[in-house]
Amino acid sequence: MNRYYVDLHIHIGRTEKGSPVKISAARNLTFYNIAKEAAERKGIEMIGIIDCQSPSVQEEIDFYLDKGEMTELPGGGIRYHDTTVILGSEIEVRDPGMGPAHLLVYLPTLDDMRRFTEWLRLHMKNVELSSQRIYVPARVLQQEVTARGGIVIPAHIFTPHKSVYGSCSSRISDLLDLESLAAVELGLSSDTEMAGTISELDSLSFVTNSDAHSLGKIGREYNQMAMKEPSFEELVRALSGCEGRAITANYGLNPRLGKYHRTFCSQCDTILDDRDSAVDRCTCCGSRKIVRGVLDRIMEISDRERAPEAGTRPPYFFQVPLEFIPGLGPSKLNQLLNRFGSEMNILHQATEESLEAVVGGEIARYIMQAREGVLPVEVGGGGHYGKVVRS
Repeated sequence: MNRYYVDLHIHIGRTEKGSPVKISAARNLTFYNIAKEAAERKGIEMIGIIDCQSPSVQEEIDFYLDKGEMTELPGGGIRYHDTTVILGSEIEVRDPGMGPAHLLVYLPTLDDMRRFTEWLRLHMKNVELSSQRIYVPARVLQQEVTARGGIVIPAHIFTPHKSVYGSCSSRISDLLDLESLAAVELGLSSDTEMAGTISELDSLSFVTNSDAHSLGKIGREYNQMAMKEPSFEELVRALSGCEGRAITANYGLNPRLGKYHRTFCSQCDTILDDRDSAVDRCTCCGSRKIVRGVLDRIMEISDRERAPEAGTRPPYFFQVPLEFIPGLGPSKLNQLLNRFGSEMNILHQATEESLEAVVGGEIARYIMQAREGVLPVEVGGGGHYGKVVRS
């Protein structure tokens, strides 16, 4: 069994002809550029591009398949050099009496995705754009996807905007069939230990993905999986932990770096202090104009004090992305990439001595501290990322 790095949540900003797909994402986030970035700079062997329901995106995929630069794999997925693209779609659901939530849908082949797009046209106003509302119950969408051989993963399940726990319900089972879910996505402001305080999640695998809205953000969170090959069929087996396939590690931001980790007051621009518990009012000014943080939401809905003892879940490593490393600008990052080949090699393989030879002792020390999970950080909240504290 081989080990592969996997990031299953990457957006397309525009098509190569300039048509919008994910309006809030970078214009150079095209299907081809994402595959190229993952293969050549990031060193990630499997990526999920989650706007592939767009007919304009499908036309571009066809172009690169016809050109021979990409190939469809027998086990599902599209191959570009050493990276496999899994075709996905992010869809917004809103059942009666609940808030909105985003679901990630993945299908094996381009033809499967095309047929799914035709079904979406019957229930969605604009299939060209990302993260659009579908006007059927969430369970109907879930049943449709699984009947087509696909899988469903609730996206960033704790974030305050458009997630199952953050804005929809206090239980996933109110919205979806738990037994038919492939996994849940933790999101940038939570980790395995935090999510483990909710017993409803015990039967579900956890994935950590980037939710990238720019090329540089690809791989800011990712997974390591044991599979025979990077294909859709093997991904499904790894998520379910069957036949020796498995998620072997989650690499995610320290939740304190996430931009929705703690509750934020928009009245006085204050992030809840680490010593404070969940609140309904700002502890500084008393305002109710707050954005509830992930940690505070989890404390509100959890049904036990701590996660079960480790053993059944893969380890969760706090991975500080290279863009967070103090002093590591584009020029020095390119020097590291020229020396070590990919960001995954920099983050996981390069020795401190070899890093120091390229970018100096201070940056090398920061990278090693990030690898070891001991880099000090300031907490984020209310849409503002945390940051690394320079020592």
